[in-house]
Amino acid sequence: MILQQETKPTVELQSLAEELQSYILSFLSYQDILRCTSVCKSLRQTYISCSELQYIVELGGQRLLPVPNTFHDSRTSISKCLQLLRDNAHAWFKFDIHSFETVSIPVDNNMWVVNGHLGMWERHGDSTTIFPIIPKPSQYTIERDWSPMSLRSDPNAYGFDVLMDPAQNLIAVVYATVDDHSHWDDERIYIDLGTLDGGGIHPQAVGRTLFRSELPGTQNGNRTSINLGQLKLKCFGRHIALWHSRQITSEYLDERIWGLQIWDWQHSTTSSSVLSATINIVREETIDFCFLGNDRLLVFNDDMKLYLIEDMSQAPQLLACFLLPGSLMRPRKCIYSTDDIAHSSRLQILAQQTMWTSDPEHQLLSVVTSPPSLIFIISTRIFFHLDLFEGMPGAIPWKNWGPLNARVFQSPSRRNISVGGNRVLLAFPADDTVSVWSPKKYRLRVMDFSPLAVERRQGLGRVVKEPSTIEITTLQTRESLTTSLPYVEVVLDHDRIFGYRGFEKMWIDRDRIYFYHGSNQLEVIEITPRTAVSAKPITSPISPSNVVPTTDHSIWTSFRM
Repeated sequence: MILQQETKPTVELQSLAEELQSYILSFLSYQDILRCTSVCKSLRQTYISCSELQYIVELGGQRLLPVPNTFHDSRTSISKCLQLLRDNAHAWFKFDIHSFETVSIPVDNNMWVVNGHLGMWERHGDSTTIFPIIPKPSQYTIERDWSPMSLRSDPNAYGFDVLMDPAQNLIAVVYATVDDHSHWDDERIYIDLGTLDGGGIHPQAVGRTLFRSELPGTQNGNRTSINLGQLKLKCFGRHIALWHSRQITSEYLDERIWGLQIWDWQHSTTSSSVLSATINIVREETIDFCFLGNDRLLVFNDDMKLYLIEDMSQAPQLLACFLLPGSLMRPRKCIYSTDDIAHSSRLQILAQQTMWTSDPEHQLLSVVTSPPSLIFIISTRIFFHLDLFEGMPGAIPWKNWGPLNARVFQSPSRRNISVGGNRVLLAFPADDTVSVWSPKKYRLRVMDFSPLAVERRQGLGRVVKEPSTIEITTLQTRESLTTSLPYVEVVLDHDRIFGYRGFEKMWIDRDRIYFYHGSNQLEVIEITPRTAVSAKPITSPISPSNVVPTTDHSIWTSFRM
């Protein structure tokens, strides 16, 4: 007896209603949507007629994430959101550098711009100020002017550093308690947490004070700690990290060490997530670090070490070590913008300001080295695709990761660079006949490294996909650095040239550029679309052939061993 196998009818994707096709495709990544619609006419037509799919592609190509449950969700259609997103990106290619507003500010060397606010800390006067810079109607703003002493458990303590994060309404103060003789040491250093808008204990903090752990190797009773060096305090989401250096002495040993401790400030006031190493005091300023998303930390020294920081009850786990080219490069400063990155648990605040935010896994960071003075623009995607290096023992050489994921520029000063999302603001000599190391006049250029920048430039920018090479020569060695991370470049108006102090400090964020001229004026350039938002359907799909080959797929093919 032969049993006939029952055959079930099959349904092809193309035979489904267009609404179902769109719904199914919406679960794919933007790269896969482009691949599917490039090989099938039916799916291509679905894409052309569906604003939702185009919106997914536009967000992914600009390396953005949608912010859920925003105020705009119920007020703005997807087609308008799509057009607004494209208009905002296009505005960066044709804004007027002569059109700006000025804001009067106190003269202070220690200042920074974050989330549309200016933060200042005057160490000797022990005063802290934060206020919105030309606030927008829908912007959540904080304005305070107070002494950090009011935030400390011990009002007589000595303050070292202040961190302010308006996105989380968080202020953190590093301080040391003093004895009866007004002396202090690094054993009595603490971090107090508070709210920016009210000055009280932060409602998401598990406690008011974070307590430090002893560094490995310093517990010996015969060893004493003296001469506390530099301190650096940084925050990303639920993590706070404190880096500091100090001198350790004993009867037979005298050495300098650095330590870095990370806390999950929302869940514990203590932590065992500690790193430490010895250091030459001459090289102390070359060490820096930054968070990459919620679970990774990058530490810069002679190399770049990537750590996993999921568990605060143990030391960070070393994931990979990335080597810089040759022995010439000494990182001096890491610039990584967290101003517009989805890390805040206060989504209701973020939702008031924007419909999208930057993807922390697809950003840019800048590493400034000296000597020689070079600026490395590095895509963070490489730090989230470690499977590319499986089977490679030891540290990862520059030639295996750097050339395809970086651009290197010569620069006379670390002040010449600002990074925001996938955009870079860079100052370069105004006269090509002047040495790059000693210019007196500068022009500015904006560079967009997002995959869809080439598609959206509309003839206004210069596409740079070909490799560029910089020759580095010293008394002992000569080395060529060739890099090829694609970008679109716009050189701003040639009529406006900056002197050396024309950009004492500068910042770039989602829709603004800020210049501090070394006086009591802050210059603000607003990047806004010049045309009204149009509700007409988008009928020009983005072809994969027009996308700059910096997608995850191209990374994989470029690094396959």
